[in-house]
Amino acid sequence: MNTEELKKRTMQMAVRVLKMTGHLPASPQGKTVAGQICRSATSVGANYRAALRSKSQADFINKIAIVLEEADETLFWLELIEAAELLPAAKLRPLMQETEELVKIFSSTKRSAKNQES
Repeated sequence: MNTEELKKRTMQMAVRVLKMTGHLPASPQGKTVAGQICRSATSVGANYRAALRSKSQADFINKIAIVLEEADETLFWLELIEAAELLPAAKLRPLMQETEELVKIFSSTKRSAKNQES
């Protein structure tokens, strides 16, 4: 997958998360989770773009590590939404699958970058 496709996927995931949070309950729990997942999901794409502009291989690795952390955090919040039954699991599954795929891609990217650095 090239960088433009990956930028597009991170943007699409963030948009899907933002739209999904509009369906969370207006309860304190729903609002807390909505704020957290919005921050982490939008951070994935923003930090990936920053990684693409990194100044060195070490800088790239550090920024990709942040991207991976934010993608994994987004997955955590999706799993929590499912576990707390804030939204139906069937509606969350496609978004969870997409986020899991991004976690795998960024994990592989980080591993490859570290191997190139060595």
